[in-house]
Amino acid sequence: MPAEDHPVADRRPPHGHCHRRMATGVVWAALLLALWLWGRGLTDGSGLAQPPTTGDVAAVGRPLGAELPPAHDPLATSPDGRPTRIDIPSLGVRARVVESGLDASGAVSTPSYRTPGLVGWYAKGPQPGAAGAAVLAGHVDTNSGRAVFHRLGSMKTGQRVDVRRADGSTARFTVEDVKIYDSANFVPEKVYGGHVPGRAELRLITCAGTFDAERESYTANVVVHGYLTKTTPAAAS
Repeated sequence: MPAEDHPVADRRPPHGHCHRRMATGVVWAALLLALWLWGRGLTDGSGLAQPPTTGDVAAVGRPLGAELPPAHDPLATSPDGRPTRIDIPSLGVRARVVESGLDASGAVSTPSYRTPGLVGWYAKGPQPGAAGAAVLAGHVDTNSGRAVFHRLGSMKTGQRVDVRRADGSTARFTVEDVKIYDSANFVPEKVYGGHVPGRAELRLITCAGTFDAERESYTANVVVHGYLTKTTPAAAS
């Protein structure tokens, strides 16, 4: 069933601040800005950077030799380029996207627990489809049940993510990697650094691992890495 954004009881979820160990406020904001400028300011490279595969990160969705489509040229940043909806057919997710910033711990904030079916877009970063890595975050669960990104970790390489923009256009992303990062050793550069400079990329993030009652947080984060492969203009009125 598609994820809904109907309100639920405003109770603290079992996972607490699952992103709180990512970085501290000013450092986090500066890093995201630097990564955005890096993605926008450089031309396309010749191949993907090779991420670490042991220790604090593990790939869960990339079969060897997987054939992926070519990248599409990035879209221009525009006043109406903000995301309004995300569709993930493989997960049955059709969710509204709202703007978000940083929470008290300095991590990208997720929408209110009253609306576990919403997805938050870090509005000070790239627009989905523009050069750089756009960041979308959602809850995995709350005390009342599952949330929008409950099955995010089951995504596979080659699956698609469609992001509808305010101008009516749609940016389609193809998943190239799904990774799980240990929250205790979460290094933002590994998660949000662009794989190919100048390319339009997407990061979907939620909690993963097991719940640490002492820290009131999950022990890991699942991050879906995608890149722009198709755009559909707004339908003529």
